[in-house]
Amino acid sequence: MIKDIQNEILKLKKEKDICILAHSYQSPEILEIADFTGDSFALSQRASEVQSKTVIMCGVRFMAETVKILSPDKKVILSNPAAGCPMAEMLDVEYVKEVKRQYPDYAVVAYINTTSELKTVCDVCVTSSSALKICRKIEKDNILFIPDCNLGGWIAKQLPEKNIKLLDGCCPVHAKLSREDVLKAKQLHPGALLLVHPECRAEVCELADFAGSTTEIMHFAKTSEADAFIIGTENSIVTHLQLACPDKKFYPLSNECICSDMKATTLVDVLNCCKGEFGEEIILDDEIYRGAKRCIDEMIRLG
Repeated sequence: MIKDIQNEILKLKKEKDICILAHSYQSPEILEIADFTGDSFALSQRASEVQSKTVIMCGVRFMAETVKILSPDKKVILSNPAAGCPMAEMLDVEYVKEVKRQYPDYAVVAYINTTSELKTVCDVCVTSSSALKICRKIEKDNILFIPDCNLGGWIAKQLPEKNIKLLDGCCPVHAKLSREDVLKAKQLHPGALLLVHPECRAEVCELADFAGSTTEIMHFAKTSEADAFIIGTENSIVTHLQLACPDKKFYPLSNECICSDMKATTLVDVLNCCKGEFGEEIILDDEIYRGAKRCIDEMIRLG
């Protein structure tokens, strides 16, 4: 049944010249029919390089918005209109404007996990893999990092020469992981290396053998000589790594590390998107497009 649906999707995307993007947190059956898989910004860049006029983003809303910003002439479809991101929606424009008025000499750094509208009032975007590098390159010593205080705190510890102010945003999924989860997992799986996403709390990152983006975690696990790993990010990565490296062992840091928004998209949703019967086309106001693109362009300029 799954294979039949996949074959129909492959047939339709070829007939209609559709490019399918799938974030690494999507299910294996969706990753199998995608043209590109990986982290959100890398997917947006790949979409901008293809000739296809229609792009389906299997992920969440801010990711589809980023695809549209980098590919304004393409038709961009969010695979499931209900797939949002609580962290991206934690702060609003007026709140950030008010904070900027209080701290006028601060450069405002926006994690890519923000709405396009919020990016318009920020100076530069960062991804989890580029955040440290870009914050180091910013000329100003004062930085307001939004919205993830955990990722921001992780960067601040590595850049003591910068004065980094944080707000109270976070990824609810990663923020649930605790020191107690780590101690329990290490007791259950002695000798296994702990790999975590820097969206986790400091008490978790401090106990990790490696912290990095989803793609960096997967690369570390695949190339490491170690054969057992505890994975401190969305649990779909455990499944993907088990399939990619059956000779190694992978364990979730917590069985509760599941993003319901990432799980919102199903294989049938993707099929119906290809049929033109589901999904939501992303349309951005010109002012929001220009403001968000400026923020992303500055990230690209800084490397």
